[in-house]
Order: sequence, then C-alpha cells, then structure tokens
Amino acid sequence: MSDVGRYPTFMPMKKTSLYIDEAVDRALAVRAAEQGVTKAELIRSALSTVAAAPSRALPQAIALVDDGRPGIARDLDAYLDETGFGD
Repeated sequence: MSDVGRYPTFMPMKKTSLYIDEAVDRALAVRAAEQGVTKAELIRSALSTVAAAPSRALPQAIALVDDGRPGIARDLDAYLDETGFGD
C-alpha cells in the first residue's frame, strides 16, 4: 500500500468541486486503485505536489545588441536585402 495522499483525519481541509473529463476520471480511478488509495487522496497528493513546486523561472532577455542600426522590425525589407536573404 502506498503512502500517497495519506492525510490525518484531524487535518483541516477545504471542500471544493471541479469538473473533469470522463476519461480523466477513469484514469484517476485506475491510478488510485494501482496505488491503493482513493481518488480523493490521489488528487490531493497531485495538487500538493504542484502547489509545492517552485515557479518556473521567467525567460531572461537574450542577445540584445546595440549595433547602431534601427531594429529589424522597423525596416524588415531593407534588412533582408542587406543580408541577401532569399537570393
């Protein structure tokens, strides 16, 4: 038997409801049975894992270069001509 989702009965919890696809519900039932836990325990465990995970780092700006030329987006056709793109 797994320890996944084992919550003591004295732990305060908030009741909530959500709608899920029938296929997801069936998959949760199968996974819970495989692990020997209830669907509710499995879902609580999964949500706890997601909530505890660190946030993804935001992408940082890369390759910003000031070469004195106006931005490519301002004059794309001139830039493509200058670089020989499409020749």
